[in-house]
Order: sequence, then structure tokens, then C-alpha cells
Amino acid sequence: MQDAPAPHDGKSPLFSVIIPLEYHRGQWEQSWLGWTSQTADKSLYEIILVVPPDFRAGEELKALAGDGARLEFTDSEHDIGLCAFGATKARGSYLFFTESHCWPEADVIEQCIRAIESHPDWAGFSCHSVPICHNRLSKAEATMYQADIEFGMKQHPWRKVLDQCFVTRRDVYWECGGLREELGHFAEWVLAAAYHARGHRIGYLQEARFHHYYVGEIGELKTFTLDFVEGEIRYLGEVRRDPGSELIEVPAEWAEWAGFDRSLARAALNALAQYSLAGRGWRRPGEKLRAFWHWGARALCGDLEERLAARFEVIRARLGLSTLALIGSSEAIARWMRCYIASLIHLQRLECVRSMRDRAGPAARFLGDGVLGQVGFHALESSAGHVFRWSEPQAAVRIGGSAGRNIVRIESPALRASLRDIGAHFYLDGVRINGAAIAIGANSYTLTLDLPPSGVAVLTWSCAVLRGTSDARRLGLAVASIEVSQDTGGSIQPEPGKGNAELSQVR
Repeated sequence: MQDAPAPHDGKSPLFSVIIPLEYHRGQWEQSWLGWTSQTADKSLYEIILVVPPDFRAGEELKALAGDGARLEFTDSEHDIGLCAFGATKARGSYLFFTESHCWPEADVIEQCIRAIESHPDWAGFSCHSVPICHNRLSKAEATMYQADIEFGMKQHPWRKVLDQCFVTRRDVYWECGGLREELGHFAEWVLAAAYHARGHRIGYLQEARFHHYYVGEIGELKTFTLDFVEGEIRYLGEVRRDPGSELIEVPAEWAEWAGFDRSLARAALNALAQYSLAGRGWRRPGEKLRAFWHWGARALCGDLEERLAARFEVIRARLGLSTLALIGSSEAIARWMRCYIASLIHLQRLECVRSMRDRAGPAARFLGDGVLGQVGFHALESSAGHVFRWSEPQAAVRIGGSAGRNIVRIESPALRASLRDIGAHFYLDGVRINGAAIAIGANSYTLTLDLPPSGVAVLTWSCAVLRGTSDARRLGLAVASIEVSQDTGGSIQPEPGKGNAELSQVR
């Protein structure tokens, strides 16, 4: 439980209302009137209008605001950056973030004061968003986003920060790192995760109502989703270990981003070829051909095929949505709106990931710090008390350790069969690893490997295909983590009752 806020001393305001004037959608005057019509005593809150450099109604703003607000000017051109800057100028015990295309009902401040008194355990809370729509697309947009807001506020365990109308204790806001401009609107999710991870509770105050204007323009929808996705991928690329980072769900596009590294794809293709020559793993006609096509296409083209398919889907969905906006039913427009946004997010993630990969950014180290890149892994999941990722029947990881002898431990829950019965073949830089160098435990493989002077090598494996019930994926090993450590001189030992893998060196 959080400490109750200090009593209001009458010298500084209880609330600092921070209104960024970017993306006002022509509604900033309506927003201002909503704040100046509050029934609460004006001494209880200050209004900070944060003005971007391209705001074109400067004289009108000064005339309208008069002495009723503080104008703060900054070079930032993003709502999140403006909010972050405004927070540094705030004097209130509570920060009240909102948007300039939103306006409060007259009793919002009074409702917030009552909430603070009634819920001393709340470090912050979001208010209730009421959609304002003016065309068919804005109604579909509102339906889509309101459903997401409702889910976040009432069901999701931590995604409670809504920048349309978010109130927070100022000290907790800074403790949790504040809003980060470089993350765009994804900064809301990062901040919410930080609050949750640090044990700060965020409430939902339905009695405090805000009117939110939905613009209903396809171009702006595209801009907003790109802003969010760019922030998401930038955050994942930082590989941070801040409180709350473990709560951020890793999208499939990021989890597979090194899968389009053609050198790793070639390594997986080589593992497939060697495994096939050993006469292992093929029970269905055509399975081998499909596997060779899969890895061959990645080895030759990288992510080109997937990006082209994603772009085609965006074009198809946009054409459908644009047509239905003229002649379709509300239900059809809403359905195609969701389709368009989903396809757009998928494409934008692929493009952002590719851009980061081209800049030689850090790998998605979701398997451990010793893994510098990976190919052939599905999204994170859990089963039987284990948290892991299924690999494909072939997978490759670029590992980094010390030059010379290293121990590589692959934590692999035996969910499909005992690890010995799976019969996986392992390869280091294209050469099959001798069975004497592999110890198989109940839930792990331990490999003794000699790494080159650079300390970097490619470890691959190939095994028979597992197909789950009602699951179209091609599954291989369940992998929880891969650890790389320098061999201190001892030899690897299998678990009691287990022997080394009966594998031979194949060159």
C-alpha cells in the first residue's frame, strides 16, 4: 500500500494538469474550455500548456489562456515528449496528463480529489474515456480503441496508463522513470509495466469522464500505429533489465527477427541437409521438400517474401476499408478496420526490425546473454510449469563465449518425449558434434565445445518434426534458455542414470 499524499498546503497546487498541444485535431479550444469550467477551486490545480515549435495558433492561444495557464515552449514535436517536458515544470503533488483533443466534464477535478481520499493505495489512476465521433470511420476507430481501453482498464493485470486522462503521484512517476519521448506512445505501456513491477497500484476512475475526439482518417491511423511500433521495437532493441521489462510481451516479428539472417538460415539449411543424409526424421511425403523450401527461401531471400506478403495484405485491407467506408455497414467497417490495423502493425514491425538489423543493432537475446542471434524459434509460451519457446525442427543460434573450451547448457523441458528419444543432432559451425561431448539430462543438453579465437560460433540442431494437436506449426525442441560459460577444467557429467549421447563425428 502506498503512503497517503501529504495534505495540501495551499501554497502549491494539488494537481498539475499537463496539456500537450500537438495532435490537437482542431479541438484545443474545446479542451481549454473544459478545464476552465471546472467546479473545483482554481487554487487546487495549475494548467500547463506545452507548446511545440510548429503550433500555428500562438497568438490565439495567448489571448485565450491569459493568466489562466502557464505556457511552456519546447523543441519537442511529439505528445509524449511534450508531456515529459511539462512534468519537469510541474509543481503539483499529482501530475494530470491529458491530450489537447480531449476535454473533461466539469466535475473531473472534484472526482479526482474524492478518489485520492477514498483510495490511498492508488499511486495513480486513469479516468473514463467517452468517444466523440463525426464520421463512419471515426465510429469504427472508436469501437476498436474503446474495446482495447476497456480491456486494459478492467481486465489486463498492469496496462492501466491511459494518456488521454492519467493522474499520478509525482514522486512515483519519477521513481518509475517517467515518460520516454523516444518510445512514442509505447512509452505508456513501459511506464505502466514499471508501476506494476515496483508494486504501485493504478486504479480506474469511471466517475471522472473525458470526451475523446476520434479523427477517423486512415492516414492518421497509419501514423499512430507506426509511432507505437517504432517505440516498441526501439525498446526491445535496448535489451534493458529495468523493473517491468520482463512484463513486455515480445511480438513474433521480433522473436523471429534473426530468423532472416541469411547466414544463420544457411546454417539451419546445412543442419537439415546433414540430418537428411543420415536418413532421419521424415515420415510424411513432401515434409522434407517443404523443409528445404522453407530454409532455402530464407537463406536466399531473407525476409523479402514475408515483407512482400505483409505489404500486399495491408494494401488489400486498406482498399477494403476505404470501399466499405463509402458503402458498407457499420459492422463491416469495424471488422475491416481491425483487419487493416492488424496487417499494418505486422508490416511495420517487420520494417522496423529490418531497419534495426541493417544498423547492426543488438540481437533479441530472449534465450540468454550468450546467444547473439537466433533463427527458427516460435513465440514464448508456458506449459507444465515451464516457460520456453519451441524451436522449429531445425534451429540455429550464434553463441558468444571465450576462446577455447566452453560449456553450453540448453535447458529443454522434455514435453514431447524424453530428450534421448528425440534424437536431436547438434552441429558447431557446420560440423556434427561428437556424442562424447554431449550429456543428456532429464530437461537439458550439456555440450562441451571448443570455440574459435573470436569466441563466436554457430550452434545448430535438427530433429524429427513434432506436430501438436490443432497446431499447424513445425515443432522441434522446447528451449527455455541457453547458457554459455567457460570450461573450468572439469568434464561434463550426465544426470544419474543417463549416459552420453551415442553420436559420432560426421564431417
